[in-house]
Amino acid sequence: MKTESEAFKGLYDIVARLRSPDGCPWDKEQTPSTLRGDLIEETYECVEAIDEDKPEHIKEELGDIFLLATMIAYMHEQRGLFSVSGALEAVSEKLIRRHPHVFGEVKVKDSGEVLENWAKIKVEQEGRAPKDSALDEVSKASPPLDRAYKLQRKAARLGFDWDAPSGVFAKIQEEIGEVQDEFGRERVDLSALESELGDLLFTVVNLCRFMKVDPSIALHRANIKFTRRFTYVEKRMKETTQEMKKENCAAMEAFWRDAKEQEG
Repeated sequence: MKTESEAFKGLYDIVARLRSPDGCPWDKEQTPSTLRGDLIEETYECVEAIDEDKPEHIKEELGDIFLLATMIAYMHEQRGLFSVSGALEAVSEKLIRRHPHVFGEVKVKDSGEVLENWAKIKVEQEGRAPKDSALDEVSKASPPLDRAYKLQRKAARLGFDWDAPSGVFAKIQEEIGEVQDEFGRERVDLSALESELGDLLFTVVNLCRFMKVDPSIALHRANIKFTRRFTYVEKRMKETTQEMKKENCAAMEAFWRDAKEQEG
């Protein structure tokens, strides 16, 4: 078996060959922008493999992520912007710099103190300008679900948090009530309803965070589960020569229950 350095050199050489003048037409056409979606997709497929706890599947998906990361870095190398080795060296240097409690003499008592030191290092050693608000560190370009989660984590680290789960559950019930009130009006204001539903979603994300569950991963798993069960319903409806339509909802619900029972 190859060493880690030999294996990565092999991957690098393959990427360089694919992107060479006589390489693969498809690979040569790609840009960092065209590979963004693939990077996100492969990341979620890796998360799914981790959830399934299948080492071979995890190995395969991690390999795909390594490939995409190397490919995107090599594209920048081709343009003379930075090298693949430069990207690796930069992250290695950052890891050492931000872990003085491991690679230096700094002492920490827990992970909370590690994060505090991390924030100081970014300002004092890396020259990053301090933010007007702790929330400014959360990218506005993040997907809304991820951003809500990160905003709440930042606030919680500064003590702005619930004392117990009961408070979050009560807030969710309050938000549900406000959604129902808005929806129950004689003339529904869609903008106001959207606002109330946003508050409800934000609070559910807060419950996930409080319970130490990443909402994006939880929703990803829910999507997979729904797809699996719905596919089963489609299969059973076809086997019983029933059409997928509203009039046959009772049959579809029965097959849905079957799918749930089979999953245990």
